[in-house]
Amino acid sequence: MVIFRFLSILFLSLMFAVIHAQEVVVQIGHVAPLSGPQAHYGKDNESGAMLAIDDLNAQKIYLDGFRARFELVSEDDEANPKTGAIVAQKLCDLNMHGVVGHLNSGTTIPASRIYNQCGIPLITPSATNPKVTLQGFGSTFRVIAHDGMLGQALANYAFNNLKANRIVVIDDRTGYGQPLADIFAKQVKQLGGRILERHYTNDRATDFSSILTAVKRLNPDLVFYGGMDAQAGPMLRQMRQLGLRAKLMGGDGICTLELMKLAKGNIGSNVICAEGGMSLSNMPGGLAFEERFRKKFDTPIQVYAPYVYDAVMTMGLAMKKAGSTMPEKYLTELKQIDYEGVTGQISFNEVGDLKFGAVTINTYNESGKQPLKVIR
Repeated sequence: MVIFRFLSILFLSLMFAVIHAQEVVVQIGHVAPLSGPQAHYGKDNESGAMLAIDDLNAQKIYLDGFRARFELVSEDDEANPKTGAIVAQKLCDLNMHGVVGHLNSGTTIPASRIYNQCGIPLITPSATNPKVTLQGFGSTFRVIAHDGMLGQALANYAFNNLKANRIVVIDDRTGYGQPLADIFAKQVKQLGGRILERHYTNDRATDFSSILTAVKRLNPDLVFYGGMDAQAGPMLRQMRQLGLRAKLMGGDGICTLELMKLAKGNIGSNVICAEGGMSLSNMPGGLAFEERFRKKFDTPIQVYAPYVYDAVMTMGLAMKKAGSTMPEKYLTELKQIDYEGVTGQISFNEVGDLKFGAVTINTYNESGKQPLKVIR
């Protein structure tokens, strides 16, 4: 009896080994800030990636002659360019089959050079600086509208819809915030609007009293902030404390549900922000994705989870079409991809940007973000 049990266990172990020997493990790297003040973005992104990995595995895809088992290798870049470069080299050394990330433009730009050098395709779901895809790599892609679109859309809305003519611009001097503010300010001036002053902070600051005191004397009707919600929330709270009645406007970096918590109060229509895509309610698969996301993670979507999901699915689909995990084989399919994702149609132009990008202008009500206008 003991011998029979031993042989049974041995047989099952051998069968398990044979089955797994017929698998090819496909490792997709994901990089975002998983610690620090931007961790809520990173964890939101990571969750979107995890859902995509589940769906790719459910498709029972065969690559390089073997059943593919997709795995997510998640890394924390702390929203720091130096850390991002270290993480990128680590993923290169681990021979990732592809990478989705990074969250921030300031980390994505230097990291993308490293991925290009080691031959790993990169899809960013959220880095919106136009420079990301203008470096001539041919292996860097983006599934969200870039800052050129966001900055111009926000400037047009500020001038034409809000009738704002006394505008102050503040940015955090990062690879995301400063270019976005530059694009916004340039477009405002071209429209005939007035930029009263420009001020600068950093992406670790929480006290803006000196800047806002200087701003208050100008009596602006709009303050534009190029940066993330970790600074925009305290900035908005301090604007209220100083009696500064101007609206706060910004890009997708401030366009989160977390902004409401960080501002510690009902922000309502005091905030106007833009997302580089459709609102969840207008995305082709947005509402279904949101329901599934909440059910699995018991938390609402911040901003980018649907884009991360689409980025991972796009990469997996390109591998499936090529029948291979080898970047030199599936990169061709990635450049030619035409995929109906959660966020919309995913296909890339000659530099790796979306062909059909959209921008949504939002405000807030008591329950969260409220879409005001979609610009295609």
